[in-house]
Amino acid sequence: QVQLVESGGGSVQAGGSLRLSCVASIFTCRNYAMSWFRQAPGKERELVSSIGVSGTTNVADSVKGRFTISLDNAKNTVYLRMNSLKPEDTAMYYCKLATYCSYDYGAYWGQGTQVTVSS
Repeated sequence: QVQLVESGGGSVQAGGSLRLSCVASIFTCRNYAMSWFRQAPGKERELVSSIGVSGTTNVADSVKGRFTISLDNAKNTVYLRMNSLKPEDTAMYYCKLATYCSYDYGAYWGQGTQVTVSS
């Protein structure tokens, strides 16, 4: 069973920075993409950023220029560097692994890590 473990969340003041990490274990499919989503109270879960094994990235307009996603293939780890944080970035951040192999085609989610930005 694939497991995703996020870390790096916390409480910071506006303008501060955090780096989230997500380690994916127990999967062998090498055709995959990893993403960060977030969900604020009372709102729907939204995509923040994603990255494929080729390095192609997708970034939400709301965080463009402030957040950077990166992937360490060897460690099965995706990172989200968050700079210039704003109170509206406060949310639970979730890591997602999407696999695209014939023997493993699916989506897996981590348990989430809380990010709180105070003004």
